Order: sequence, then structure tokens, then C-alpha cells
Amino acid sequence: MHAGGAMPLPNPGRREENSSRRIPMDTVVYTLVPPQGKASTALWFPPIILVVVLLVVGILVTKTIAGAKSSTFALSSSGLTIRGDLWGRTIPAAALRGGSARIVDLQSEPSLAPRRRTAGTAIPGYRSGWWRLASGEKSLLYLTATDRAVHVPTTEGFSLLLSVDAPERFVAQLKRVAPAG
Repeated sequence: MHAGGAMPLPNPGRREENSSRRIPMDTVVYTLVPPQGKASTALWFPPIILVVVLLVVGILVTKTIAGAKSSTFALSSSGLTIRGDLWGRTIPAAALRGGSARIVDLQSEPSLAPRRRTAGTAIPGYRSGWWRLASGEKSLLYLTATDRAVHVPTTEGFSLLLSVDAPERFVAQLKRVAPAG
């Protein structure tokens, strides 16, 4: 409370030396009546929805960044296990066409370049998930480098396009595990 029992208010209409007005002591201020019942409860839904959406987005971004840094491709006689972000899975050896697997440069082979993301992630330097290639082929990507990616056809209606740390060794082992072409 200010001197004289009044609160200063801005005076947007006039410019004066002392540009504050005082509320007289006999002024009564009323507030809005809060909503009752269901209307009161409904006011909580937008903030709750916002918090849930932000949490989900935060988890997805965290998972994507972690996947970009630490995805692995475990190749064994039972198949290829991809671990990383949301799109990891195991593809049985019988579904891999290792005889047709090869190292590709996506600049030299534009038909294999990812064109349209159908369910996946794309951040600078990292693409993963389900994409359509320029040729129209459906492909599961884990791609960080486009000059030495491994293209692996499967018998399940999609291909794999992977950036592995030793592509020659990966393709050689894949041809031993799943020699079908």
C-alpha cells in the first residue's frame, strides 16, 4: 500500500509531470468467479496435454540422438540385429539377400538415395527409419555417410541402407551368413 491508502495506476491518456493516478479508498475490486464442476476440471486438460506432448517429444529427440551416436549392427548366423533408436529390429538370416549386398556411393547411384521419409528420423548427418528411395523401393535406413553405405536387399519387401564402420568386412560376413542373392 502506498502513502494515502491508494495504489498508483498508469495514465495512458494524458501526460503529466506525475503520471500516476490514485485509486480512491472507497474502491472495491472484484475478481472473476472460478469455474465450478466440469468446467474447472477442463481447464487442467490443455496444460496436461502440453506437458505430455513435450515429454514425448523430449524422449524421441533423446532416443534419436542416442541412436545416432551408438547404433550397432550385430550379424550372426541367426540374422542381423539392429540396435539404436526407435527403428531397431532383428531380420532373420533367411530374409537377407547377402549375395546381392554391396557397398554403394549414393552420389554415384542416385536411384538408391533416400527421397521420402515415411516413418523415420532426419537430423543433420543422420537418417534412420523407413524411407522411400529415389527408385521407389522401401528401405530401412541407418545412414550417417552416403559415400560408403551398404545396400542389403531382403525377401521381405524392403532393403537396408546402413552406414557401418567396416563395410567391406560387413558385406563379406553377410555373404557368408546369408549367401542367397
